[in-house]
This record gives sequence, C-alpha cells and structure tokens, in this order.
Amino acid sequence: MTKVLVLGATGDQGHPLITRLLKAGLTPIAALRNPDAFQGTEFSHVETVQADLYDTQSMIGAARGIDAIAAHLPFVFDRKNAAALGNNIAAAATKNGVKKIVFNTSCFVADENNDNPAHDGRRDIEQAIIDSETAYAIFEPKVFMDNLIRGWNKPAIVNQGIFAYPAKPDLLISWICLDDVAAYMVEALTRDDIPDGRYAIGGPEALVGDQVAERLSKVAGKVITFNSLTPDQFASGMSLLVTGSAQVEPLSIYDRMAGFYRFYNGQDVSPLIADNDNINSIFRHRPASLEQWAEQQDWTDPTDPALKVRMAGLA
Repeated sequence: MTKVLVLGATGDQGHPLITRLLKAGLTPIAALRNPDAFQGTEFSHVETVQADLYDTQSMIGAARGIDAIAAHLPFVFDRKNAAALGNNIAAAATKNGVKKIVFNTSCFVADENNDNPAHDGRRDIEQAIIDSETAYAIFEPKVFMDNLIRGWNKPAIVNQGIFAYPAKPDLLISWICLDDVAAYMVEALTRDDIPDGRYAIGGPEALVGDQVAERLSKVAGKVITFNSLTPDQFASGMSLLVTGSAQVEPLSIYDRMAGFYRFYNGQDVSPLIADNDNINSIFRHRPASLEQWAEQQDWTDPTDPALKVRMAGLA
C-alpha cells in the first residue's frame, strides 16, 4: 500500500491518522469538499483531492490511482444516507481496483438493530464494504479518550475540576485514544496477514467514571471529580453550547447523540468493554492507558488542541 485516500481527513480522527500514515512512509491523499481546506494548517503539505462522499462518481474519481481507502465518516441519522456512504466507498474501491478498505466506525456497533439509526447505519456501511469483495479491516472503537479534551468537556475539567459525562456511575468503558485507533488502521494497511474482519478495540483497562477522574487528578495535580450526567442532561448541555438554547427537540442531533448513551447505560453488561486478548492475538500494536494518554495533554489550557484543523474542514 502506498497511496491512501483518507476520508474524514479534517476531522479529529483524521489528524492522527494522517500523521501515522506519513510516519509509516505511506502517502495520504485527503479527500475534501474544499481541496484548499488544509492551507494554513499543519497539514498544508498533504496532497488533497476534491470529493463528495454522497456522490458516487465523485468518489470513483477521487480514488483513481489509489491503493487503499482509510475512512472516518460523519454520523448520519438516516439509514438511507448511511447506506449511500458505504455504497459509494464500495464503488470507488471496486471501480479502481483498490486493494484494501480500512474503516473506523467511531463507535460501538451492535450485531443487531438497536433502533438508533446512527448505530444501525454504521452496520449498513460495514455491510457495503464487506460486500464489495475488497480486502477490509473494520475498527469499532469503544469511546475516545480525546472526548475529554474537546470543547464540550475540557473547560469544565480545567477550570472547575469536573469531569462530566453521560455515563451511569457503574458503566465500564475501555477508553481508547485516537492515536491508537490510527495505529491499528495503519497496521492493517501495512500487513497483508491480518484477516478481513470487524475488530472491536479499546484501551487496556475498563474504567468507571470515578476511576477516570482519579487518573485525571493524578496527572493534573489537582482534584477532579466525576459528574454522572443523564443522557438528557448531556443533550441539553450540548444544545446550549452549540445553539445557545438548552431546549432539546425530539429526534434532534442532540437527542439522537444522547441515544447512544441511553443504550449503553441501559444494558445489563456494558457493551463498551474491549476484548483485548483477542485483539492482541492479531495486532502488534498495544494501546495506551488513560493515564499514559492524559500525561501527554495540557491540563492547564481549556482549549481544544484540534480545533484549528477541525474548523478548516468547515471551509
């Protein structure tokens, strides 16, 4: 694999992937709606190509001369739109003889419908990739450590010593950082002996909220406490942050995102615990613990370190 078409390159998950691809000696080509979006960012030297994820011919054209596709995709709450994303990736691969598709689902994916269209739509995308008959590796990360340094979380941790999250107090989560997800994706691109499959990945330990707060306290050198939000409280806070109103309309994006955690919190056994023994038997990479990751972050600055490049993607 030499040339890798990166979908979702300007998003939070695209940054570490591009960095890892370059480090591995591969050539990332960022598929962007605006091919000039990387100008003025740390990725201004990365080759780009114009592409529309929802346009089949655009995707086929973007993948011309490409060896592999590495994808992060936006959450969509209409399964027809999700299926279109998957079908367009599959078409781009098959029409151009792409050797492998690597897809990061960005979330847990259930084996059966759970009536959350964003979750169920991920499985539709997976199926389109599988049906393409292109070699593939699908990564289903549990929950991102990097959520803790986003604008909807980090200011409260830094300024108030509060880690607020829509997880019930006993919900175990195998947190994983985006850099480790990228490392798994690159390993799948550079090794021919990894079998096609869906791989649920997470960090080396499953933690409840209080344990996350304990580790953050140790690294930050101050007391940080866990505030267990209900999914509805989370939705209201997100709506207030983005729109200025705490009112959450049913089936709005905020209500639908909260639906992820309504499902997680409602299960007898947490679906967010990773089976590391299985993953370690296939992959050489070993993910960082939450404490190891936290030691690499700046807990004195409340701003999101990935904001600049993410905003560039909106251009």
